Amino acid sequence: MIRAVLRWLLAVFYFVAGVIHLVSPEPFLTIMPAWVPLPHAVVLWTGVAEILGAIGLAQPFSKPLRQAAGWGLAAYALCVWPANINHMMIDMARADGGLGMGYHLPRMFAQPVIIWLALWVGECLPLRRKPA
Repeated sequence: MIRAVLRWLLAVFYFVAGVIHLVSPEPFLTIMPAWVPLPHAVVLWTGVAEILGAIGLAQPFSKPLRQAAGWGLAAYALCVWPANINHMMIDMARADGGLGMGYHLPRMFAQPVIIWLALWVGECLPLRRKPA
């Protein structure tokens, strides 16, 4: 039950984030590391990836599709981590400190949790049951 609820919450989160990437790419472009080629295309395709991953997670009767979405969203969250790190470095270099460490540190620690969560709700991780 908890897994299903968290799966739906993560699907909604990724769907909304994907739509925001498509509708308003500017904030994402400002945090993109300079070494990323074709930043506009990357933001567009990350939005598409989030939406497709969300749709995959939301499939109630297709475990293989949920698993593919879980693996894809976990890989996605890992791949966008450099942009989050870059955002923190840009922000902390500002004279006013930007959003501050109270925003950025939890965000940095949340990324591995989001990766694990995508794998768990996508049923990609083996369950360990306590012996009876």
